[in-house]
Amino acid sequence: MEQSQDRIIIFDTTLRDGEQSPGATLNVEEKLKVAHALARLGVDVIEAGFPYASPGDFEAVQKVAAAVGTENGPTICGLARATKNDIKAAAEALQPAAKGRIHTFIATSDIHLEYKLRKTRAEVLAIVPEMVGYAKSFVNDVEFSPEDAGRSDPEFLYQVLEAAIAAGATTVNIPDTVGYTTPSEFGALIKGIKDNVPNIDQAIISVHGHNDLGLAVANFLEAIKNGARQLECTINGIGERAGNAALEELVMALHVRRQYFNPFFGRSAESTEPLTQIDTKQIYKTSRLVSNLTGMAVQPNKAIVGANAFAHESGIHQDGVLKNKLTYEIMDAQSIGLTDNQIVLGKLSGRNAFRTRLKELGFELSENELNKAFIRFKDVADKKKEITDWDIEAIVNDEIRQPPELFRLELVQVSCGDHSCPTATVTVRTPDGKELTDAAIGTGPVDAIYKAINRVTKVPNELIEFSVQSVTGGIDAMGEVTIRLRYDHQVYSGYAANTDIVVASARAYVKALNRLYSALQEAENKETVSTK
Repeated sequence: MEQSQDRIIIFDTTLRDGEQSPGATLNVEEKLKVAHALARLGVDVIEAGFPYASPGDFEAVQKVAAAVGTENGPTICGLARATKNDIKAAAEALQPAAKGRIHTFIATSDIHLEYKLRKTRAEVLAIVPEMVGYAKSFVNDVEFSPEDAGRSDPEFLYQVLEAAIAAGATTVNIPDTVGYTTPSEFGALIKGIKDNVPNIDQAIISVHGHNDLGLAVANFLEAIKNGARQLECTINGIGERAGNAALEELVMALHVRRQYFNPFFGRSAESTEPLTQIDTKQIYKTSRLVSNLTGMAVQPNKAIVGANAFAHESGIHQDGVLKNKLTYEIMDAQSIGLTDNQIVLGKLSGRNAFRTRLKELGFELSENELNKAFIRFKDVADKKKEITDWDIEAIVNDEIRQPPELFRLELVQVSCGDHSCPTATVTVRTPDGKELTDAAIGTGPVDAIYKAINRVTKVPNELIEFSVQSVTGGIDAMGEVTIRLRYDHQVYSGYAANTDIVVASARAYVKALNRLYSALQEAENKETVSTK
């Protein structure tokens, strides 16, 4: 394995830890789309899932390993608890990958040992080398994580890490599992490991951290200064609770502040050699893809990829930027792949021009997907004079990246105004092929639509989020709607884009319902099988 101490290894866990965000569940096809985008982005390692957790996770890891885990592609990683069943499942799922990694973990903090594992320190110290050795019997590349390292006794942590490396771990990952530490504490923790684990030079130090206190990225940057060389992060910082360290923030911090970080890698401050192998121009595109597929909207003031990241409202700022961008911008929007709203296609553009532009934007569509997207493009082009790259992206995300169509929206019609009662009529084709029409009154047109759809579908749910974003500026802009529904403690998302925001709202709702209904069907089928 390459011991890359002179640059940062980017370990992306969007498909594993990121998918654990409430409502962010992806199906296998969606995971493959994200994996291909991550490969284009240039990440070193993709943690594709937790193979033992479910048959769906096993299949996803296996398919990502086969599709993206090529000789020149990223390393594909599978997570496994420090048990033989977990490790064996990970090894089997990773077989198609040219470069596979098993990431095994066990808790080392006293609070986890006592209340979660119910094991002594001695028992854990015996389990670690045995399970790392078992993983090593399947793959050469083994990563070990002492869960809740941030709250573990340092002396015990050093012993565990030494045993893991001696048993064959090539990467040791130090997780701030609960997002508790501060930058100076986390830096000191990494320094302590560098100074006190005798064989630490035989492994790469990795860090994993959650953003509960908003310190994950700061913690990682401090860890780099003290010897960490792999960063475990996610696109848009998604993940459990407050999420993970955000890949785009880490990469761009290292890119923009290269002169500051260079000396920590033994380079001259003026070196122009990149500190990661990420293609930064793929950042915005990948961020949008993950946001649309997971239903996790990016807040406008989010660093790097938020809608306002390169916007200037203040007159003083606007004047300065017009004279010289460097007055108030520390990076160019184009460096993350954010281009101007230039017109790229129009209603007279042909199919080949559309296909070519899609490829330039990084979309790889099948012939059937291309046909669907092109029909939708022509429809939008009839309504909009100017078709931008952002419009094309919204069309593809809406038309292609969607859940199985169990319920199909056939018609939506609303009547509303300041002196009328908002009323909606909908026609929905049900999974058994029937067309049902109903109407409802609501507090507004969207509320009326959702009530009418609920009357037809009869799928129990609670609407917990409704967000609308404009794709571009202008009165004829396409609107993107993201919906999140909750049922039985699970969250399901839906996304749609249309020049008519009412239609987009209806379609997004139906897509979320389809995800929910599909999950209910799957649970019902499992229950039927188990009772036979």
